[in-house]
Amino acid sequence: MAGILSMLRLPSRRLALAALIVTGVMAFVSNSQAGGGATVDLGLQLKDGLGNTPVWVGLGILVFVYALIISEVVHRTLAAALGGLMAIFALNYYKAGDPLSLAQTTTLIEWETIGLLLGMMVMVGVMSHTGIFEWCAVQAYKKSQGNIWSLVVILCVVTAVLSAFLDNVTTMLLLTPVTIQLAKVLDLKPIPLLIAEVLFSNIGGTATMIGDPPNIIIGSMMSPDAIAGNKDEAIAALANQGVTFNDFIVELAPGIMLTIVPAFMMLKWLYRDEFSGERIRDVAELESKYGIKDYRMLKSSGFILTLVILGFFLNPVLHIPVSWIALVGAVLMLLATSRHELEEPLEEVEWTTLIFFAGLFVLIHSLQHLGVIEWIGDRVTDSISSFSEEYRLVAALVILLWVSGIASAFIDNIPYTITMVPVVLQISNDLNLDLGPLVWALAFGACLGGNGTLIGASANVVTAGMAEEAGYPISFNQFFKAGFPIMILTLIIITFYIVLVYWVDPIFKFVLLGIGLFGIVWQYSRGRSKGKDWAAALVDSDSILNPVEEE
Repeated sequence: MAGILSMLRLPSRRLALAALIVTGVMAFVSNSQAGGGATVDLGLQLKDGLGNTPVWVGLGILVFVYALIISEVVHRTLAAALGGLMAIFALNYYKAGDPLSLAQTTTLIEWETIGLLLGMMVMVGVMSHTGIFEWCAVQAYKKSQGNIWSLVVILCVVTAVLSAFLDNVTTMLLLTPVTIQLAKVLDLKPIPLLIAEVLFSNIGGTATMIGDPPNIIIGSMMSPDAIAGNKDEAIAALANQGVTFNDFIVELAPGIMLTIVPAFMMLKWLYRDEFSGERIRDVAELESKYGIKDYRMLKSSGFILTLVILGFFLNPVLHIPVSWIALVGAVLMLLATSRHELEEPLEEVEWTTLIFFAGLFVLIHSLQHLGVIEWIGDRVTDSISSFSEEYRLVAALVILLWVSGIASAFIDNIPYTITMVPVVLQISNDLNLDLGPLVWALAFGACLGGNGTLIGASANVVTAGMAEEAGYPISFNQFFKAGFPIMILTLIIITFYIVLVYWVDPIFKFVLLGIGLFGIVWQYSRGRSKGKDWAAALVDSDSILNPVEEE
């Protein structure tokens, strides 16, 4: 108790703790008002007689910001901040009534996301001083036995599994320091490893309701209770078609299983030079050099992190905002490790990443109020309604999947999903289409579309921020060259999946899952029969990946 009181006497520490608490309060208030800061109803109305002018202006701002990010004329954080300011000026110009105050503008920020990131960053900063990340890196190397591709497969599989049952943002916050340390030890380029991990974090996170922010949004807004509470009686009547936690696993996981091996094969081909060969190191020397530095600190911080992760798992039951869980865990961890200076863990917080998210949220939600995302939704609805009733469902599935995928790559998938949920409900009601298949098309598209660009998903931005802080900046083009092809590949696979399962016959879900599992076993056995190790056997395809290599 004395240690805690002495800690709180230091002005800098009181200020840091106050910052954590204020962020948590903002997240809680925003969540309690409307499920997230971005959905707080400001009662904004645009002036009459504007037509589509605000939409075109908003699209112009979006294109301009992307041009800055792609060309790297300025840092992406400055580009997002500039875009946010331009969007706010445009919104104030076109809206009726007085300009937005600073307090109103802050409601455009997803404080739930900011709070989660800040809390987890603080906890990662504390644990980084225990040596746990270096220890995990050595263990991964031991499992790979020095083979680089085996190491990549291990890291990607661990990332995908953790992302499915934790969430992809938290997973990348925990694994990025491990990967960077591992790359340093083995003298590897860390950027390809990090890109591979974050791509599989988005793929793995798609499989469950809690794995990716778009799924969390869909799960909360498309639950039977949420739909039953809709003010529109026709929409409320769709409550019996609402989705539950288990539905996500049953409907999404089989499709994701079909994408795993093809995604690995594409990844191996894209990075055929970087992911080949071996790195032989003395394991005993590595273990002695990169062991745990502070067992006592590891036990206390590890116990708190375990409670935080348990809180994430119980979120569907407890209904406590995940931002609060992360922020309370961060404060407790700082208090439990009071013998260390607070400045050390706070140095690990990616302030530029948090500012980037704040600017991006202001930009996207301003565009939402300008009607840009609603305009996209209207185009989707018009496209679907143009088909005959016989083909309307399959058209809706394919259009929703691909529009969501492409849009989520270039417009952050969180606000896009929030906007598209009522659109999907309206499509189901107006066109008399089953709600479930439309929900899964939206979920697949929004989650997998996040792999398209560096700013398509929160996990991408977090990973890029931490990598830059460590001295390994990931450019927009570096990510795009790997992420966009894998996004297209996975969307093509999922297109066949949703068409066969939700339009032809539901039995194809089990048929495709069986074919996928059989294909994995056959592929693995074929590779092993050639004398390849388990990781190389998983993607064995000499004619495609190694056209000139003789076994």
